Parts: sequence; C-alpha cells; structure tokens
Amino acid sequence: MAIRVFVTVVIVLAVISHAFCIYEDQVGLMDWHQQYIGKVKGAVFHTQKTGRKRVIVSTEENVIACLDLRHGEIFWRHVLGGNDAIDGIDVAMGRYVITLSSGGSTLRAWNLPDGQMVWESFLQGPINSKSTLLVPINLKVDKDSVIFVFGKGSVHAVSCLHGDVLWKKDFPDDSFQVKQVVQVVGTDSTYVVGFAGLSQFHAYQINARNGELIKHRSAVFSGGFSGEISLVSSFALVALDSSGSSLVVVNFQDEISFQKTDIRDLVDDFVGMAVILPSKLTGMFCLKTNNHVVFIRVIDEGMLELVDKINNRMAVSDALPISESQNAFAIVQQGISDIHLSVKLASDWNLDLLKESVKMDQQRGFVDKLFINNYVRTDRSHGFRALLVMEDHSLLLVQQGEVVWCREDGLASIIDVTTSELPVGKEGVSVAKVEENLFEWLKGHLLRLKGSLMVANPDDVAAIQSMRMKNSEKSKMTRDHNGFRKLLIVLTKAGKLFSLHTGNGRVVWSLFLNSLRKSESHEKPVGLNVYQWQIPHHHAMDANPSIMVVGRSHPSLNAPGVVSFVDTYRGKEVRSMNLVHAVVQVIPLPFTDSTEQRLHLLIDFDGRAHLHPKSPEAISIFMREFGNIYWYSVNSDDGILKGHALKRNCVGEVADEYCFETRHTWSIILPLESERIIKTVTRKLDEVVHTQAKVTTDQDVMYKYISKNILFLATVAPKATGNIGSATPEESWLIAYLVDTVTGRILHRMTHHGSQGPVHAVFSENWVIYHHFNLRAHRYEISVIEVYDQSRADNKDVWKLVLGKHNLTSPVSSYSRPEVLTKSQSYFFTHSVKAIGVTSTAKGITSKQLLIGTIGDQVLALDKRFLDPRRSVNPTQAEREEGILPLTDSLPINPQSYVTHVVKVEGLRGIMTVPAKLESTTLVFSYGVDLFFTRLAPSRTYDSLTDDFSYALLLITIVALVAAIFVTWALSDKKELRDKWR
Repeated sequence: MAIRVFVTVVIVLAVISHAFCIYEDQVGLMDWHQQYIGKVKGAVFHTQKTGRKRVIVSTEENVIACLDLRHGEIFWRHVLGGNDAIDGIDVAMGRYVITLSSGGSTLRAWNLPDGQMVWESFLQGPINSKSTLLVPINLKVDKDSVIFVFGKGSVHAVSCLHGDVLWKKDFPDDSFQVKQVVQVVGTDSTYVVGFAGLSQFHAYQINARNGELIKHRSAVFSGGFSGEISLVSSFALVALDSSGSSLVVVNFQDEISFQKTDIRDLVDDFVGMAVILPSKLTGMFCLKTNNHVVFIRVIDEGMLELVDKINNRMAVSDALPISESQNAFAIVQQGISDIHLSVKLASDWNLDLLKESVKMDQQRGFVDKLFINNYVRTDRSHGFRALLVMEDHSLLLVQQGEVVWCREDGLASIIDVTTSELPVGKEGVSVAKVEENLFEWLKGHLLRLKGSLMVANPDDVAAIQSMRMKNSEKSKMTRDHNGFRKLLIVLTKAGKLFSLHTGNGRVVWSLFLNSLRKSESHEKPVGLNVYQWQIPHHHAMDANPSIMVVGRSHPSLNAPGVVSFVDTYRGKEVRSMNLVHAVVQVIPLPFTDSTEQRLHLLIDFDGRAHLHPKSPEAISIFMREFGNIYWYSVNSDDGILKGHALKRNCVGEVADEYCFETRHTWSIILPLESERIIKTVTRKLDEVVHTQAKVTTDQDVMYKYISKNILFLATVAPKATGNIGSATPEESWLIAYLVDTVTGRILHRMTHHGSQGPVHAVFSENWVIYHHFNLRAHRYEISVIEVYDQSRADNKDVWKLVLGKHNLTSPVSSYSRPEVLTKSQSYFFTHSVKAIGVTSTAKGITSKQLLIGTIGDQVLALDKRFLDPRRSVNPTQAEREEGILPLTDSLPINPQSYVTHVVKVEGLRGIMTVPAKLESTTLVFSYGVDLFFTRLAPSRTYDSLTDDFSYALLLITIVALVAAIFVTWALSDKKELRDKWR
C-alpha cells in the first residue's frame, strides 16, 4: 500500500512539474530570441586555407565575437560587461585571440576555434593611462611568442602561451603619455614613444627579450603637440602642433629631429584646425580638414607631399600586407544611393587593385569604419573583401560588388521602447487555416499525437514546430482578436528606429532619423525617448498612429532639442523640428485633441514649459486644465527635489502663446553629507487598477492608496555610493522615501541600516518593490512597501453604503493630507539584479508577477504573493484561505519560473511589459545585447484555449459522441422490444 501511495505521489508531482514547462516543439511559438554584438570597433580576419573563414570583432557593447565570413553568423561570443571596455584585439600564433580591456589592466587569451578562455592576466601599474596592445610577428623568447601591452603607465611583455608577465618597464615621469609602442621587424628592439607635458617628446628603446633600457632620448618642440599621432614608418611619426594648423614629422631613429610644415602650404583652402585620422598606412597618413580628407605622403628627410583630396564622406582602412614588399589599403566614398570601394597600393596611388560600386540602403547612413581582407583567386590574382561598419551600427560584408550579408547590430543598443497597434483587418481576421488535403491532415494529427505521447524523434519535433509556424497567424500584419500581434518601436543609440513584429521579431521597417544624424549643425546628436503621439481609436480606419522621438543636437543638457514625428505603419517621418530651446524633461499630459494627438509639455534648460502640438485647439484644451498641472524634477548631484507648476506665458521679445513660465511649489533638500540620491521610480501613467478595495481576513476590507503622483526615492550614505563593499555596515545605510509630487509631502520613510546600492525598483498600484544589498548579512534583499488609504476605512459600514454617505467614489486629492497606512517587509534574495519589471494586463484583474532580470542575464517570474508584507510565520486559517503564504527569510527560486527558459539575454538592460486584449495574458519584451519576447499568463490562460488545441479532434469527438448516442439509442429500443416480447 505504501509503495502504491509513493508511486501515485511521484506521478502527480511529475504531472504538476510538466504543467509549468513547455515542450521542446513549443519553443519559438510564443517567444523569440535574437542575438547581436553591437557596433564593431575592431576586427581581425582569420582566413587560412584550411578551416572556416572567420573574422574576430570587438564592439562598443564590450562583446568579443567570432563571425562566419560566409553568412555572418556567430560562431562564439563573450559579453565582458559594462565595466570591462575592450581596448584592443588581435590574433597570436594563429590560434589565440588576444584581448586587452579595463584600461589596460586585463589581458586574456581565447581559443580561436571554440572561444574558450585559455588564460587571463591582471596587469598592475602606478597610474591610469591610455592602453595599447601589440602582437609582434616572428618575435620569440625561449620558443614562446611575446605580447606587448602598455597600460597603467607601464609596458609589459606577456607570454602568449601561459599569460605570465616576462618583464615590466615603468617610466619615471608620471606625466609621460605613451602614444605608440613600435616593434622594429627583424630586431630585438622595441620603441615606446610619447609626450610629456605639451611640448616634450620622449623615445625609449627597450630590449624586447629582457626589458632592459637600451637608450632614452628626449627633445622639446617649441610649438607644442596636440591630438593623436600617425606612425608612418618604424622610426617616424606625424603629429599636429598645439594650434592644429601645422604638421610635425618626428624622426627618432638616431637623434630626435622635428620637421614642421604649414598645412596651408599643402592644402590651399585650409582654415581652422585639422585632425589626424587614426589610420595605419605605410609612408602615408590621413588628415581631416574643414571640407576634405587629405592624403599626405612622407618623403625623404620629413618632407610632405600632397597625394589626393577626397570629400569628408569617406572611410579608410589600415594597411594590409599582400606580399613581402607591398601593402594595400581601401577607401570607401559615399555616393547618393551607392558606395564606391577602391583598393590601392601604398606605394602607387594611381594603381587601383580593385574599384567597384555597391548599391547601399540609404537608411544605413554613411560608412563609419572599414576593414579589408585579401584572398587569392584561381588566376593567382588578389581579390578583396571589405567589412563595413555603417553609421546606424549595422555590419556588412562586401565582396565582388555585392553585399554578401548584413547584420542589424544597432539593435544591441536600444535606449527606449514603445508599442503600436497593427492596422485593422478589413476582411476580418481568420481563426484557423484549413489543411491542404486529407493526407496532410492525417499526417499533422499523427505528429501531434506522437508529440503529446512524447515518442517523437528529433525529425518529428522539427516537423511539428515547422507545421505550427506555418499554420500560425502570429506574423500577419493585421490586428488579432486577442491583441497578441503588435509592433515594438525601438530607438537605438545610433538614432535609428526599428519596428519589430511581436509574432516573430522580424524588422517590419527601419528609419534613420535625419534629426539624429551627424551634420554640421548636429555634431554629436543623441536620442532620448520615444513617446506615443497619436493613437487613433475612433479614426482607426482612416488615420495611422504616430510616435514622437525626442533628442538633442549635442549630449550636453543645454543643447538645442530635436523632435521627429513618425508614422508607425509606413515607417516614414511625417515632420521634424529643430527646437531653439533645450529639452530636459518631457511630460505627457492626459489630454488629446479632436485628431487624438496627445498633448505634451517640453521643459527646457531654463525651466520654461513648451506645449506641443502647437495648435489653437491644443492651447484651448490646455488652458482649461492650466491650474491642475504639476510635475517634479530631481537633481541627484545636489540632492534637491523640486515641485513645479505653471505660472504665466513667457515674457520675451517675440510673443509665444505656447511657452509658459513656471514656478516652484515645493522643494526637498537632502543633506549631501549624509544622503545621496541613487534611484527614483514612479508608476506607469497608463497602468490600469481593477479595484481599490482589497478583501483581507475575516471579511475585512483595506483600500489601496492609488495615486499617480507618488514618487519612490532611494538614498544612500556618501561612502556607500561605490561598489558593494566600499563601506562598512556601520558607515552604510539606505533610506527609502515615498513622496507626493504635488505637495512635496513625505508619506513614508524607511531606513535600512547596513544596506547599500545599487537599487533597482518597480512601482505598481499601491506598492513598491526594491532590490538592494545587506552588508550585515552579506546577501541581497528585496523589500516591499504597501500603502493603504485610512480615510476610507469607514466605508465597510453597510448602513452608510445604503444611505449613500460613504466616500468610496470620491476622488483622491493630494491637496488634503492623506491618512495612509504602510506595511513593509524585507526578504533575502539569492541573485544580483540588472532590471525589474512587473506584469500588466488590460483590466488589472490578473494577479501580478514580478519580472526580475538576474545577473545571469535571464528573466525570472516571481509571484507577488511571495512579496506580501502581511506574511507571517504561522498564518491563520483565514489568512491561508486568502492566499497569504507562510513567512520565510528568503524568496524561493523555482528553475521552471524563468521566463527566458534556457536562453540568455546577454547584457540585459531593460524589461518592458505590454497588456494584451486578453485579460489573462501580458506581453514581455526584454532587451540588452540580445532581444527576447514572450507571452506570459500569470494566472494561467483561464479565459482562452491554448494555441495547440486541436479543433479537428474536438469536432471528431463530438461527431463520435453523437453517433454513439444514436447507436446506443437504437440498441436500447431493440433490447426493450425483445424484453416486451418475452
């Protein structure tokens, strides 16, 4: 009997565990995962005759990746993290990928075929300085290749096989800035050259085998130096003087000599200051002037010779050795709808080894970087392939005049996300597709049956998944009844918009905004946010939704702002504006005009408010609510919170009825010697709350304090602003505030002694959840604060409800001092956190789940009931019936609760949730270097059937039951007749 009970329990647990999982053939039906690497900043080709053709790249997202040259797919990659920026990359001994990162302090070797780390070395030095990586050719010390690294103010020689530091050379002058480390081919001498101060040049000659100093020479150039240098030979380099108008050729082979040349003697129309471009050419360098890129050759005794002038829209590659005595390099010039690629010999400018034109999508912008590689054709001539990094951060491989493959790696740097509905289907949206013939119908259901019984082989699983993808309507370009199909509009760091279909993640359209591209007026434009501008509910059939993209012409806060309006169906820019004022803050207002355009306030650097859209109807709507508009600002550096309201129209030389002066309504000044602001969070403006009442034990009722004007503020002690462990528990504390942003009242204040940031928080309904580190317990914690409205506590009186004297429907006002009750609790949590989100549904009925982006780059779904502050060690029977769980000191982590399953969202930065029309379901989009999308049902799909529900099987079952009823009815009549005859 005991054995039977045990077997029954095991079977029940197995069935329950499978209910939380997805089958192998269901992967990709409700979710998709896309991998990217980011904008490439360094590339090394590996194209030996045997093995796969590869290119190893390093990116601005701190990713090292090995790509297939044939298709652009990722062989392997490593995301090093936000604090481990890559300084250099190269290939050593034909089998190791060498990377230098973290300001020259971390050197790693990776196995080229599979990407496994071979060794890691940490380099120490006296000061922080620019880092340089040099992998010499054919330089061996005791049968071991040597790697030279300059970082932390010292030169290190590192073993390529083991990563051991063979020798280290420090420099006595702390002001010495190394510009180049040069290994002279065929000798054991290494030169380290650079500047000390503004005018002194130093050249150190070091024995590459033992690190001994052979010779040190220095000289002073009276004109001073500025900017970068360009090495033109093993013993000569070119620099700019302090004015940026003259070139200085420095020769350091025997004695240091300077040869100065005025740029105007070479370029007639030169004005202003020039910049030396970072290119590695033999005997030649590139100079960027006001209108052109100039190629200049260095001839005998430091004399300069103008080779050619090309317009600014170009890129040049480093020199590529194609033989023992010849080097080639490539130039890309931008055309109207194409690019012109040419490969030249460094020794003969007029000879083109390759010259071709390639059609290019204008939405990719200009070529930003260029890397070339050569191969030998069947006729023994040299062919070339070019790797192009475009202005929108995409990566292209060009060969024989065609784009071989393209990667949209700009999607690795998303800075903001919003959504848009799809067009309404005029013919209606079909529910299911009819199978082609009877054979396909039977085959499909047989495969589904094998999958349900878990007897399908890998081929059957692939066929089932392909069949489901084919018959699925999730990728249609019309709205569906459940609201699963939407457009994700993402803005990248490059200033490009992408529209992604939630069905399969494909790019529907992309748009490179002209307002966020580099130009003479916009030197370094940056995108800020994307906002909903027009959502046509009543005009859905004859108007398209649009979004507003806000940015700046320069990263500084006082730079003029730029605004663009984009049609989300067509992917076209409707109009754009170059503002005369800065944009520090954007406030979406809860008002729309007759065309359903949403009103926005743009706050400039001087605190003035500007209304958009600028129309008479918008200003009339705005003036009716003039006295009820409040907002706040946070100055983290000074520890000041301020409340703002409108005052009057701006007073200036030109009257502008859409510009308003503002006034301060309140301010909170935190003492900087004891508190530093590290986190602020508010509720989502479009969040839906189903009910304000919460029924508790013994049929008691508590009323949530629901207000969109509450701000969660977290501060820490000044010594605790650094990394974890930078302060002792006695020197560290974390304070959590709840502030009313209309009146400036502090509704709640809680202190966590011995706690430290970073803090990640999410605010929903009447509760806020935040994650921090407890130094005393040496563990992470998640804390929760819930706020309840005590002024409505008497609403549970039935007679007041009958007589209509209750205040249940009265609005919550910030002007009256609220009577609030707070409940809080803290729990230990295992993981560090990168981002926190919360599920949102259409009506707010479905229970909430917390979405936690862990340090392992996965998303964990945690039921909100685990973070109920009313949990106790021994809950009563009434509390158990209410759903309150017994109190434990730590939060449980169920491996089956990971939304991302087994995949990782590398470099996870944000989690966004969007409600579907179906109340049980929410759409989850997480982004970082990778993208992941899925559908989530926190309370299960209680209001719908599953996607794999077999309607045909249901129909067959109904028909069989009806037939069985008629057969049994006939048999029953015959039996009854026989019984009567007896």
